[in-house]
This record gives sequence, C-alpha cells and structure tokens, in this order.
Amino acid sequence: MARYTGPVCRLCRREGQKLFLKGTKCFTDKCPVERRAYAPGQHGQATARRRKASEYAHQLREKQKVKRIYGVSEKPFRNLFVKAARQPGITGENLIIGLESRLDNIVYRMGFAASRKEARQIVRHRHVLVNGHMVDVASYQVLPGDEVRLAPKSKDILPVQAALESKTKPSKVTWLAVDEASRTGRMVERPSRADIPLAVQEQLIVELYSK
Repeated sequence: MARYTGPVCRLCRREGQKLFLKGTKCFTDKCPVERRAYAPGQHGQATARRRKASEYAHQLREKQKVKRIYGVSEKPFRNLFVKAARQPGITGENLIIGLESRLDNIVYRMGFAASRKEARQIVRHRHVLVNGHMVDVASYQVLPGDEVRLAPKSKDILPVQAALESKTKPSKVTWLAVDEASRTGRMVERPSRADIPLAVQEQLIVELYSK
C-alpha cells in the first residue's frame, strides 16, 4: 500500500491548519503553518491570492484533511465510507466513528503513542493484544467491550514510555477506560459524534462522494 514518506508539515500547510501529525513535536516545535500560511510549492503563494474556492474544492480539502489526520489512503477510506453509508444513522457521523474505532487510533487515544503514525507502527510491530490475541492490523475495528492491551514484553518500550510521560497527551475521551499502570484499555461504549474531539465537517465528505 502506498504511503506518504515526505515531511508531514507540508501536509499541514496544504490544509492551512495544524493537523498534529508529529505528536508532541507539534507542541514544542515552531510550526511552519504559522510561519508560512500558504500552500507548499512554488505556486503556493499565488494560489492563496486566487479567487474564492469552489464548493467542490472545499469538499475535497475536507476529505483530504480527514484522511491525513487518521493516516488512511484513498481506497480504505472509500471502503469505510461505503460501509458507513449502509449503516443506520447519519453517514458522516458513522464514517468518523468508524475511523475512531480503528485499532491504531484506539492505541493513540489511550495515550500509548504520541501520534497515530506511531500507534500504527506499534500495532504493525505486533505489540498490541485485543482480547488476549495479537492483532497487527491497524485498521482492525475495535468493538464495545473489547480489551486492548500492550503485550507483556512491550509495556515499557521507549515510544510507550515517552508518550505516557508527555505533557501533551491527546484529550481523554469518555468512551474509553484506560489503566496506564497495566497498559490496558477497554472500549466502554460505541462513541457518538459528540464524544469525538475532531473539528471537521464530515457532511462535506458525504456530499463529495455522493456526486
């Protein structure tokens, strides 16, 4: 699967806001978004002076922003949207809830990783158990009642220790119960959109895919 390996600050500049893709470094480093408030590339400044963006442009940028926040490529993102559209309820909210229920995001929300990218690496390196079974698929959907814990030999690896000791942890969510001492967490209930601290307009993504 193709993945972006370039500077993540470039992605933040393209979206015009901090996406906190570098974890704790986003709080300590001087952000390029603040120094150069225009899109990257040789035409970035010229683009900022162009006429007002179209409706399609707003929808596309919102989709790209959400994909980059969660580190998901186009095909799995589209598949998740199709699944969300088939579920009862509001499609946009179902999409965000599905993204939040990914195993890599759960590890990040529990505070065991400084960023979702780091959490994805921890999962892929087989450091995470779900209900006692090793799971190395970052997109694995965690369900209410599932227990997520770090493997016994992985509880004190450097990334986990650094994330737990950081003063800039992700905001806690009510739908997860975490025991940092045992490196264990559990999804208490399926989150609602109001429980997810994410400033995005998911309805624009629904409108984009519905065309």
